[in-house]
Order: sequence, then C-alpha cells, then structure tokens
Amino acid sequence: MGVFTAATLVEGIVRPGLAWRPLVTVLALALIPALLWRRARPLMAALVGWGVAGLLSAIQLTAQAGDLGLYSMMAILILLYSLVRWGSGREIVVGTAFVTVVVVLGMYVSSAGWADAFGGIVLLLLFVALAAVFRYRAALWHRQQREIRNQERVALARELHDIVAHHVSAIAVQAQAGGVVAAIQPEKAAEVLAAIESEASRTLAEMRSMVRVLRDEEAVAYSPQLGVADLPALARADATPTVAVSLDGSLTRLARPVDAALYRLAQESLTNAVWHARSATRVGIDVRREGDAVRLRVSDDGRTEPGPAPEPGFGLQGMAERAQLLGGSLSAGPGPDGGWVVEAVLPVEARA
Repeated sequence: MGVFTAATLVEGIVRPGLAWRPLVTVLALALIPALLWRRARPLMAALVGWGVAGLLSAIQLTAQAGDLGLYSMMAILILLYSLVRWGSGREIVVGTAFVTVVVVLGMYVSSAGWADAFGGIVLLLLFVALAAVFRYRAALWHRQQREIRNQERVALARELHDIVAHHVSAIAVQAQAGGVVAAIQPEKAAEVLAAIESEASRTLAEMRSMVRVLRDEEAVAYSPQLGVADLPALARADATPTVAVSLDGSLTRLARPVDAALYRLAQESLTNAVWHARSATRVGIDVRREGDAVRLRVSDDGRTEPGPAPEPGFGLQGMAERAQLLGGSLSAGPGPDGGWVVEAVLPVEARA
C-alpha cells in the first residue's frame, strides 16, 4: 500500500497535462481501502475501485475535461482479479456486470478505436481467466485435503477399533474366567488379575502413542507397528478358546503395509471369534506364502446358527477396506466343517 500511495502522489504532482489534478489524485488514493478489502470483501472493493474509474469517465464526459487518468489507476485490474478469485457466484455476476458498464463508458469517453477496444477487452479477460485458474486450483487443493483428511479419519477409526476391540476383548475374557477361577482356585486369582492389568496397560500405551502422533505436529518417535512376526504372541494354550498360530513359507520380506495389515486382520478376526463364536474351543490362525501373495486364514470350531449370515459390522468392514487398499481381498463366512472362517489374500508388495 505504501508503494501505491507514493506512486499515486508522485504521479499526481509531477505528471504534465493532468486535468483536475487535486481531485484526480484524491480519487486515486480512494483505491487504498479497496485494495485492503480485496480478499475479505471482493465485491465491495471492486465496486469502489471501478466506481472511481467510472466517476472519472463521467466527469471527463460531462465537463469536457482533458486527461484525468493516472497510471496508478491500473490497480483496479487487481480488484477485478480479486472479485473472480475470492468472490461468491452472486458477487462475481454483480461485479462483472458493473465492470462491463464502466469499461463501455470509458471506451466511449476516450473514443477508443477497434484495436484499442480489442486490446483492452483481451487484457480484462486475461485477468479474469488468471483468477479463474487460481480459483479452480485452490478449490481442487482444498478438495484433495478434505479427501486426505477423510481417509485419515477412516484409517484412524479402523486402527482404534482394532486396537481397543482386541485388548478389551482379552480383558473381558480374563475377567469372566477370573470369576470362575476365584471361586474354585483362589490362589490363581492373582494371575488372572495380573493378566488383566497387563492387557489394560498395553491398551493404554497404544492409545497414548496414537494420540501423541495426532497431537504433535512434528515427527514423534513411537513403537513400530506389529507384523507377522508378532502373531505367535496371540497364541494361547491356557484359555478358552485356545489359539494356535501357524506360519508357513517365506514371510520375512513382506512390504511393511502388508506386514502390518496381516497382523491387524488376524487380531480383529481373533477378537470376533472370541466374542461371537458360539461354543468355540479353538481358534486357528494360519499364514502362508503363495507365490506373490500371502494368505491369512482364521477359523474357529464354533457352532454356526442356521439362517442368513449376519450383517457385517465395523470390524469386518474395516478389514475389507484394509485388504482392498493393498490390492487384496477378504472373505468371511461359515466354514465347510462348521464354525466361522475369515480369509484374506494380500499381495507381497503393497499396491501404491
């Protein structure tokens, strides 16, 4: 604004042949607040700036005055750009209509020829097109950011569901068993309570790690994601249902997203089996390499109720999304020998 003010004052004082010098200089300085409003109030700024230009054209027409234009008045082109760049649809229509009237009046007053008229129109359209391009690019960028945030929100919901559901399920099972153990073998109640405390501590640690990543803008050092190598820790031989883990083939060079997804899929499938499998005594987790793919199979020996399959919940939906994002597939349903089977096939190399 300081440069514009200085340029306007210098031109208004030293430019030769300028008619009505004080009035023209004051009117040109009236563009300063319009330039300040150009983003917050683009329509008002355009009306003020181009209104000054229209007023000068009207004075020149009625008073038959000489040259009333300052080169600094070219700043009104910035106001036209701002109108198209930041104005609403209604503001753009009203503002461009007003600018058109002012432009036609100015060309009539200056008796512009066809060449000058064509050049002026092209210049105006150039500013309008430039503003439209930047407006579109900004809208596209904001839309992409919203999509990224939505994807991150879905991924976060999936992670929270998998982490909390698994550990809370383990806590609930241990608590249910604890009531029976405390009545029959009181000396083992302390072991059950210790297991519950351990699961609760792990849940809190993973939740704190995730929240810390969300809250901190800078990179945070947190524990690496679990993978196939951590699946044996899910095995349980002293609980009901028992959990058996089998790993077959070369599973050490998996892409990191695939490795983490296999663990989460197995974890969520185990949680579903513990909670929903009727009369299940055993859950098997089997991971094997098949060429360029890895197959995960989680099955239980529970009793399958007759009738249609239940509607998939957030757990199965999140599992299917995980597999699809990596270019794989997931199926879940009653097994041929009874029980429930979840089977996922993921490529060794994750899809970009």
